[in-house]
Amino acid sequence: MITKQNNLFNIETKNSSYVIHYSNCLQNLYWGEKIHGEDLTYFVKERGHSSFDPNLNLERDEYSFWNGYSLLESCLKINYPEIRKLDMIFLEHSIETVNKDLDRLTFRFKNSYSELYVTLIYDVYAEYDIICRHAEIRNEGEDVILENLKSASVSVPKLERYRVRYLTGKWAAESQIKDQYLTTGAFTIQSRSGNTGPHYNPSFALDDGTADETKGDVWFGLLGYSNNWQITFEKTIYNNVKITGGISNFDFSYTLKKGETIGTPVMTFGYSSGGYGEMSRKLHAFEVDHIFPKHKLGRVLYNSWEATEFDVRVESQKELAKKAAQIGVELFVIDDGWFGERHNDRAGLGDWYVNKEKFPNGLSELIDYVKQLGMDFGIWVEPEAVNPDSDLYRAHPDWIYRFKNQEPVQMRNQYTLNISKKEVKEFILAFMTDLLSKHKDITFIKWDMNKPLTDVSMGNTAQDKELWYKHAQALYEIWGILRKKFPYVDFEVCSGGGARIDLGILRYADQCWPSDNTDAYERLFIQEGFSYFYAPRIMTAWVTDASSNNPKKYERPYNYRFYSSMMGVLGIGADISKLSDEVLKEFKKYISLYKEIRETVQYGKQYRLSSVRESPLHAVEYISRDDSEVVVFAFRQGYQFGKNMPNLKLRGLDPDALYQCEGEDKLLHGSTLMKVGVETGLWGDFDSRFLRIKRR
Repeated sequence: MITKQNNLFNIETKNSSYVIHYSNCLQNLYWGEKIHGEDLTYFVKERGHSSFDPNLNLERDEYSFWNGYSLLESCLKINYPEIRKLDMIFLEHSIETVNKDLDRLTFRFKNSYSELYVTLIYDVYAEYDIICRHAEIRNEGEDVILENLKSASVSVPKLERYRVRYLTGKWAAESQIKDQYLTTGAFTIQSRSGNTGPHYNPSFALDDGTADETKGDVWFGLLGYSNNWQITFEKTIYNNVKITGGISNFDFSYTLKKGETIGTPVMTFGYSSGGYGEMSRKLHAFEVDHIFPKHKLGRVLYNSWEATEFDVRVESQKELAKKAAQIGVELFVIDDGWFGERHNDRAGLGDWYVNKEKFPNGLSELIDYVKQLGMDFGIWVEPEAVNPDSDLYRAHPDWIYRFKNQEPVQMRNQYTLNISKKEVKEFILAFMTDLLSKHKDITFIKWDMNKPLTDVSMGNTAQDKELWYKHAQALYEIWGILRKKFPYVDFEVCSGGGARIDLGILRYADQCWPSDNTDAYERLFIQEGFSYFYAPRIMTAWVTDASSNNPKKYERPYNYRFYSSMMGVLGIGADISKLSDEVLKEFKKYISLYKEIRETVQYGKQYRLSSVRESPLHAVEYISRDDSEVVVFAFRQGYQFGKNMPNLKLRGLDPDALYQCEGEDKLLHGSTLMKVGVETGLWGDFDSRFLRIKRR
């Protein structure tokens, strides 16, 4: 619910209040647990300290227009031929109910000396305590250069301390949870790689240093943008903390022409009074209900990459497909190597025709065989990249990003295509449309991106600094067109592992690949960090034989590997052609079990009971949306001195309801399971256990 009293706007969600006041700026008065927002009129006053700091209200500005003297991170900075400052005049506001789940508050401003208009949009999802914010810049006058374009600023209440929890990492070690206590000054997380990036994720949680999984006030945010982004946390000498996020300033400018409108990425904000666990459950529910494209179960897939790598041939794929069907796989996916002269990563990328040596009768022979086995078929592509040794590059060397008279950077023996070019965009849409139209039984696309953007230039033109933004918009446009043309196809986003995970691309993707690291133990760290901000429904996890950075992977028992991978969308990547019948029977057992509980895992409420970062015991609980089923995965590592594990105390149960653990006759009350708990039964290194509990 959104209400207005004089110049005070009160946004009420189920459990929170977000209060704004307008005088000379949109000032945030409060954001946190629900209050009577109208009381805050008492606190509205002009605040200053000295002639050097005449207006401290600007420290809590909701959207800072650079006016020549802004001291904190601005949201919008422009450049006209003769003037650079903004003098924005408030025009109007509007409040509307868009649908039963969504209320919208908008503010509209105009520059006093030009025909530049700014609209700030607040989309309120009250049930989830979520507010999504973005801005739209409209130019009705002479061309203007945008030098800084952010989505929003937000302020939190004054706290004794400020702790920022965020995700950092690298290839094969993404989504590592880190904490940063703010001191006076600025702290920034960002990407400059032309994708979301593995080094930081555009998400954060902020508290006073005392919050944990079950208690504490937590303010959180996620930016939905798949290119260069930036989130800055500024703590002033007056103990105000302002958080500003949006498109990175790095190498950015955009000429907004007359009649043109540009929209910023959406920044999603929320508040939890129940610690990090409640924060994650709110986000997960919001994402599956309002962000992800389709509400359907993720299929158990088999990907043949680790079995054959680039040597993708119809005979070997048929052999793998037959065994995959026998163990219960639902989706068979061939990876890199099926096209062009693609025998390694040095050639063929960009030549999207079927390799006739590997597939003499085309893809249809394999697809038909897979369908006859009762499975769906999927395929890997990397449309944004090209090898120098390819027909595509030889025909169109001008299609890549490159600086004039300079040799472009190669990574993984490839360049990046400038997909903002009309002809490049049309080429990608044409070959993807041809692939999916000719082979209507392809129902899954794994879209990869193995090289960050470098040499982002069209030959040192005035528009070079627009290309980062245009690449992201072209990507979204391509995915949007393909999703509309082929609504039955699931899309998985991948970028050398987890370098493209954000709420921008996830509006188009059915699932994502969080890391190339498939080690079952190390994945616990990655998957825990991932779960802070993103739902299990879109997290794929494979059971494999090999790990890119851990040669001792084979020491992980199969039940440990499966339970680790069953906490998202289960996949198999092992070379099943080399496994014994006994092991394949074990695979079949776990896949069958997963199918029984996957709706609870993918769409249920997640509780992180114990963290691998803090304890030898790692445990995660899922409760189905109708509260009828509970599943728990528990893992033990670092076994020392014969220590017994403490009982596992469950969460989120009805204390008065009766529950029955699978394999047990005794019925126990929810209060007993939450206060006394259950024995883990874990005794050695890399031991694991699965619990399934039904509400009676």
